[in-house]
This record gives sequence, C-alpha cells and structure tokens, in this order.
Amino acid sequence: MSGFDEDEEEYQGVVTVVLSQGEQEEAAGTADVRAHIAGHFSPLTGDYRWKGRLSASDEVTAAYEKGVREVLIRTPEGHEGAGTLDAPNLWGGHPVSGVGTPPFAVPEVGLDD
Repeated sequence: MSGFDEDEEEYQGVVTVVLSQGEQEEAAGTADVRAHIAGHFSPLTGDYRWKGRLSASDEVTAAYEKGVREVLIRTPEGHEGAGTLDAPNLWGGHPVSGVGTPPFAVPEVGLDD
C-alpha cells in the first residue's frame, strides 16, 4: 500500500471484521475480508497508531450504511485491535484505522533498548 513508511510494521491477509452497533457494543455480525494494515509507534503522542484498508465486502458496506463505525479487526493468529471504519473508497473497500493495540503482532521493545 503506498504511503506506508519503511519503519512501519504491517499485515496483509484475511481478517475477521467484528461489526458493532456503536455505544451498545452489540455485534451486528462479522465479515471475513482481505486487509492491508500497517502501524507505528508515535513518539509525539506516545501511542501506537495503525491504518489500512479492507477489501470490498457487501457485509461491511451494509453495516457502514446502517451506521456502524466501530469495528474489531481480528487476524487468524488471534491478534485483534479496535478501529474505526470509514466510508467506502472507489473500489468498494473501506479504510480502517485505530489507536492502541494493532490487529497484528509487533516486536516487543524492552526499556533498555
């Protein structure tokens, strides 16, 4: 994906998108889609930020049209991260972004490093 920096960790592959109904956190369903997600630690804010795109999915688009914006992205390895779903792009996929634990493994860094 263009725009990702060389020092960012990334994930490409199938993810399960858990669609929630907002403040009630009720699950509106799930969808398995391909994703390309990358992230990095932000020294300015002191947190981990990640962003990416989900491939076109009728289930994800239908949930977005019903008002779903908060999602949980889960990889087959069991990593998951809460994110925000954005409007579909020209190809029918959806941008997604989050702050905090990403939905993929990242290297552990010790305080002495």
